[in-house]
Amino acid sequence: MHGTIHLAQTAAQEAARERAYSLPLADFDPGDPELFRSDTHWPYFDRLRREDPVHYCKDSMFGPYWSVTRYSDIMDIETNHATFSSAAWLGGITIRDVAPDLRRESFIAMDPPRHSAQRKTVAPMFTPTHLDQLAINIRKRSAECLDNLPINETFDWVDRVSVELTTQMLAVLFDFPWEDRSKLTRWSDIATTLPGPDGLVATEAERQAELMECAQYFAKLWNERINQPLKSDLLSMMAHSEATRDMDPKNFLGNLVLLIVGGNDTTRNTLSGSLYALSQHPDQFEKLKNNPALIDSFVPEVIRWQTPLAHMRRTALADIEFRGKQIRKGDKVVMWYVSGNRDDEAIERPYEFIIDRARPRTHLSFGFGIHRCVGIRLAELQLKIIWEEILKHFGNIEVVAEPKRVYSSFVKGYETLPVRIAG
Repeated sequence: MHGTIHLAQTAAQEAARERAYSLPLADFDPGDPELFRSDTHWPYFDRLRREDPVHYCKDSMFGPYWSVTRYSDIMDIETNHATFSSAAWLGGITIRDVAPDLRRESFIAMDPPRHSAQRKTVAPMFTPTHLDQLAINIRKRSAECLDNLPINETFDWVDRVSVELTTQMLAVLFDFPWEDRSKLTRWSDIATTLPGPDGLVATEAERQAELMECAQYFAKLWNERINQPLKSDLLSMMAHSEATRDMDPKNFLGNLVLLIVGGNDTTRNTLSGSLYALSQHPDQFEKLKNNPALIDSFVPEVIRWQTPLAHMRRTALADIEFRGKQIRKGDKVVMWYVSGNRDDEAIERPYEFIIDRARPRTHLSFGFGIHRCVGIRLAELQLKIIWEEILKHFGNIEVVAEPKRVYSSFVKGYETLPVRIAG
């Protein structure tokens, strides 16, 4: 089965490469979500890094935008807040523009100095002491989840493992009512989906209606927390912090969506991606099984290899010449992490999945600089513990068909991943 999957995949990649190298660069639209759903975006970024690393797309479903595709150039944009803004009021952090009346601030969609004050509010969640406490909970829930998986029958790893474990973790982080925890997964998916006939919602109005349900649900919890002593959950931390206790409704929902998506999509899709990566590289799977201590370098390597968020966006605050290109004030600038993580000038043999890589944390998956993911240590901890438990529980997990991927050029993820555990 693995051989058949591999042959079909190779043929698709070869056809994509042919298309990418025959199309004029002026016609490139690397943000087309279909390229990501079909997993055929790679050669487009390979060509851009070599021939046009700062590329202008004049027309797309998201309007015109610049693509920055090299590792070092992305780092330069990330650290130049004076020129390249994350601010929600300019359009925010994704290639998809948000209508002005729907723009909501969150601390990732803010520039200094306001960004730092709100970000610091949730930082205590990710201290070493608190992570040690969370680790006990993560291990218990991981073992229980794996104990309940069927043997010798095909099931969906995304649904039974990736979604279940990350949703449970989110519920713990928010101290969210356990019986309603599936709402968190739904809101996360709704926040990032592209409305349309094949999407989770048909229209933007439907999306906004569900997000308002999210805001109303959390408002009730917020009112409970603000009238209780400070506790160690994200909502209580924000309710009791000077920087966040008086957020307006848009800022409140913006930060909620950020924390839900950040705590859900990235870990969930890396957990699915980790099993898929090992199925594509059986030699590395054997290496891991023979030496479980390699989990420490395997986890950051799979975060690089998967790149769970394909890009982040900035907006130019002034005209600037960047790498010989004239970027104008107001232009949308997209930093393609998925491309930077395959840049052979920054990462040795970037297309290879190497679980004992010497410097596995050389990657852009969590961003860089002040906007680097606040939950990076928790994400790594979850993946580490879950894989320790997987290796204890099972001898072999076989991916039996290609995954179905998400239609998105922002969330690089999986809808389904059919697997089978041999008895």
